[in-house]
Amino acid sequence: MSIAVENLSKWYGQVIGVNNLNFTIQPGVTGFLGPNGAGKTTLLRLLTGQLKPSKGKVTIDGNNIWNNHRVMQKVGYCPETDAFWNYLTGREFVHEMVRMHGFSEREASEKTDQALSTVNMEEAQNKRIGGYSKGMRQRIKMAQAIAHDPEILFLDEPLNGMDPLGRRATIDLVKRYGQEGKSVVVSSHILHEVEAMTDTIILINHGRLLAEGNIYEIRRLIDTHPLQVTIRCDHVNVLTSKLLEYDDVLSVQFDREKNQLTVETKRPDDFHLRLPDIALKNGVQIHSLWSPDENLEAVFDYLIR
Repeated sequence: MSIAVENLSKWYGQVIGVNNLNFTIQPGVTGFLGPNGAGKTTLLRLLTGQLKPSKGKVTIDGNNIWNNHRVMQKVGYCPETDAFWNYLTGREFVHEMVRMHGFSEREASEKTDQALSTVNMEEAQNKRIGGYSKGMRQRIKMAQAIAHDPEILFLDEPLNGMDPLGRRATIDLVKRYGQEGKSVVVSSHILHEVEAMTDTIILINHGRLLAEGNIYEIRRLIDTHPLQVTIRCDHVNVLTSKLLEYDDVLSVQFDREKNQLTVETKRPDDFHLRLPDIALKNGVQIHSLWSPDENLEAVFDYLIR
């Protein structure tokens, strides 16, 4: 299912939470990235029909989500903040949330079992939520979000408070849902965590859309900042001298001890196309090549300056 955001704004008096956003989300995993206070949570509440837009609209497969219970049945939501009845057990909480979607007692029990198994909460399911750790609370929130088998899943800071094993399991689960054709939106300010789930991102700051697409498309938007490429190879001196013959190469720094050089280029596509030929013609063997600038954190830093 696709999600369309058209001229979407939300303001609270003189304070603007979201400002004239336009984008489309297709099946798969999409990351919302931005610093704390960027407007991500407000945007998620608009996308899940919890807030009424001040202007514009959100549609899912052409259906307006605001006050549309039929569409909401296809949506799962894992909020950042906790909103539990602490006297309930984890199982009771998930079961009651599933029942609210209209499932029978038997169907709700089956779906609760499956969801608790998926998030590895079977052993703690009969303990009261008030005694749960932060990571366990996160997992039980995830369970209620997925239990009714939604086609669209919104996750607000889902890895917050989880231990390394829980984080790895959640990342794998999100990726699996995306591969199955569900639309999964993950909101976070932890860039490397989102990067582990998807390369399709939407960057938000102060309620505005900074950029959208995959990490490489967004990197190409940054024309004023040269791309850095680090190469580990033999014959570092030879490769350095050959690369400096091209006008798109702004600088080359090399380290003989590590057999490594770092190149700055203002035309990354031309550079990558040319590099194999240069290496072959000059007998240079390239052992590894990577670009620190294509990490999401670097891209984000450039765009919010």
